[in-house]
Amino acid sequence: MPLLTDPAAIAGLTTREVRTGSRDGVPTRIAVARRTYATDREDLWDALTDAERIPRWFLPVTGDLKVGGHYQLEGHAGGVVESCDPPTRFDLTWGMGDQVSWVRVTLTAADAGTTLELVHEAVVDPDMWTRFGPGAVGVGWDLLFMALGLYTASGVAVDPAEGLAFPTTPEGTEFVRVAARGWAEAAVADGDDADTAHAAAERTVEFYTIEPEQG
Repeated sequence: MPLLTDPAAIAGLTTREVRTGSRDGVPTRIAVARRTYATDREDLWDALTDAERIPRWFLPVTGDLKVGGHYQLEGHAGGVVESCDPPTRFDLTWGMGDQVSWVRVTLTAADAGTTLELVHEAVVDPDMWTRFGPGAVGVGWDLLFMALGLYTASGVAVDPAEGLAFPTTPEGTEFVRVAARGWAEAAVADGDDADTAHAAAERTVEFYTIEPEQG
C-alpha cells in the first residue's frame, strides 16, 4: 500500500454519524460514513459493483450480483442483494457467522466528484457496544473507504496483504486512531456517554492495530 504522508488527513476525508434505530421493534445502532471521491458516479458505481473491480480494492467476490442474488466476499461477509438502482443506490444484507445486518450505499453527484454514503444498521449487543462502540464496524469501513480512494485515484489495485498489514504500521495506527476517535465523537453526538465512548475507541484502536500472531 502506498505510504500515506498524512494519515490523519486521509481519515478526515470521511464524515461519520451514529444513529439509533429499530427493526421490527428491535433496537438497532446505525453507523453512517460519507466520503467524496474525485471520479464520476458511473465509475464509482462500477468500482463498487463490478465483480472484476471489487477485488482491486477489497476482496474477491462470488455469487449473483443482482436483486435477490446471494454474494460472498472471500473469507468475509456474505448476504443477499435486496435492491439495486444504478448508478444511485443498492441495499444488501451483511452476514458474518450468525450475525446479519443491513447495508445501504448511495451515490450522489457532487462538485468535487461523487459522494458515497454508506449506512450500516445492526442489532448490537449492549455489552459489545460499551466495549468497542461504533468503531468496531466503522473503522473497517474507514479502511475500505481509504483503499477505494487509492484505487480510484490511481487505477492501481491495492495489494491485499499490504492492506491487511497497514493498520499495524505507524501510518496505519495513526489512521485507525483518528477514525476511531471520530466514531466516538459521533456516538457522543447520538447520546452516548463521552468517557465510555472514548474508552471504547481506545479498545477499538488496540483491536485493529495489534499484530497477528505468527502460526
